[in-house]
Amino acid sequence: MLDATTRSGGTAPTAAPPAGATELAAVPAPGGFATRCTRVLLSPWSRLSLLVALLAAGGASVLLFEPQKLMAQGWPPQIGGPTAVVIFAVAYGLVTVAFVPRPLLNLAAGALFGSALGLVAAMTGTVIGAAISFALGRMLGQDALRPLLRGRLLNAADRQFSKHGFRSMLAVRLFPGVPFWAANYAASVSRMGYFPFLLATALGSMPNVTAYVVAGARAGAPTSPVFLIAVAAIALPALGGAVLAWRKRHHLRRR
Repeated sequence: MLDATTRSGGTAPTAAPPAGATELAAVPAPGGFATRCTRVLLSPWSRLSLLVALLAAGGASVLLFEPQKLMAQGWPPQIGGPTAVVIFAVAYGLVTVAFVPRPLLNLAAGALFGSALGLVAAMTGTVIGAAISFALGRMLGQDALRPLLRGRLLNAADRQFSKHGFRSMLAVRLFPGVPFWAANYAASVSRMGYFPFLLATALGSMPNVTAYVVAGARAGAPTSPVFLIAVAAIALPALGGAVLAWRKRHHLRRR
């Protein structure tokens, strides 16, 4: 009878699904929720939020501990010699990530350690701070921020850093005006290489850091020729940078 019904156009009865198949289909694949959570946590905007949180925590710590008090209170007496220089350099690098003005730290390096050791501490701290800022910006902020580079000036700055990274960063460091942290994070969002960035930072920061360190070391004799030369070495590049930025503003807008 079944065969006759099927041949005459009827519908053969469908087989029932195996027992337990419905329950198995309703159970999500193992690791599905964990995979989605991982994808969300590693998304560009999550990483950018982490970067903002880290910088906010660093800024709050700086406001709480006030490292600029080193200028007035000096280095702890129980720490001296090379150990003090190393600790100062590492602390210098960490607090510059959190937006502490470097001129204060450079002056403090000269006042605490003198011209030679102060320069070593300040330059080491400069490179450490630049390296940490660049790495944080590249890993946590680049993917989220690059799609936002839509303005003409932002696009021009990005192209300049991406195509001419070394000489652009060298010019930024030689002619102060752009905040240290802003230049670090702007370079990290661009496609500039890590090594050209650090090399340009070290070479370009040397004159300005030297001037501040010497000024800090000779601050007790403000009328001495060395102190006056150091102040001039601080003021002239700043003036030159302002003039250069004024002359280049139309060129950047046209690009």
